[in-house]
Amino acid sequence: MLDNHQKNIATFIHLSTFSRFFIPFGNFIGPIILWSANKEKSEFIDTHGKQAINFQISVFLYAIILGTLTIPLFIFKIFNGIDFIDFHGFESFHINIGKPSPLLYIGGVLGAFAVIGFIIELALIVVASLKARDGQVYKYPLTINFLK
Repeated sequence: MLDNHQKNIATFIHLSTFSRFFIPFGNFIGPIILWSANKEKSEFIDTHGKQAINFQISVFLYAIILGTLTIPLFIFKIFNGIDFIDFHGFESFHINIGKPSPLLYIGGVLGAFAVIGFIIELALIVVASLKARDGQVYKYPLTINFLK
């Protein structure tokens, strides 16, 4: 039987991922501290802690993959317009981006995926928190189970 204390701790494990907006890597530090301090008290807390940490690691991995695909496309397009041979000081320096290339469109689409993914991540964290508050186990979609 779950008591309110266990439900609250599981809820705060999920909500502690929002600490990343105030503390660098708070989305990892908060859940790890709460989970490691309380995982022996309840299987419910242990399950929610593992889910929250696995989800944050998965999202971080997906962000790295999207970043490695997106950022070079923008850099190649920007440096393609710079003429390094005719650079005569800052008074005549300008960047001519010119006509948008397909690389820029692909990078923009991948950037839009990143923004949409961020919004979905926030919504999933709220849903997981509400499920934990109600005493239900929640499994995040598209999560790689690093901790089993």
